[in-house]
Amino acid sequence: MKHVAITALILTLGVAGVSAEERPVKMRFSGSMVPTSIVMQPNTITDEELLAGNGALGSFTFRKLRTDALAPQPSAACSGPSEANIAVVAGGGVFRFEDGSLLTVGITEGALCIDFAAGMARLTETYQITGGSGRFKGVSGGTLTLRATVRPVLISASGAPVLLTSTGVFEGTVGILDE
Repeated sequence: MKHVAITALILTLGVAGVSAEERPVKMRFSGSMVPTSIVMQPNTITDEELLAGNGALGSFTFRKLRTDALAPQPSAACSGPSEANIAVVAGGGVFRFEDGSLLTVGITEGALCIDFAAGMARLTETYQITGGSGRFKGVSGGTLTLRATVRPVLISASGAPVLLTSTGVFEGTVGILDE
């Protein structure tokens, strides 16, 4: 019993100097998106995005995979006569910063609102920060929201977009451990 109490005291004192700081983040980006042959779930399509940008954490690249449902779903935010709402069902990505530090994220929710009349889509995704390396080694959580405008560049013979542009912003917080 005495051993357990001493161990608890050592652990408490050992982490007393560590605290988490939530840092606000805003980062603008642009890049491209293509469909992949990866099947993460039945009845979905997976896209790969390559983005680059700059903001509160410095210059970065972002590579992600995102899986979308095939069938449109009702949404009050995407209900115009020429709009279709597609749910984002899974995904994740890796930010790489100039100093080589990495920040990994997983999608917790999202939607792609396609406006066929305007020839573009609005993409919104929420990410949970899941880990990091380098200056993000002690990441303690946080969330980022992506808001992007997506436009087709190339269309396949069947009418499906096969290369798209993506421009927008990430906003949210990153929890960094301070020691």
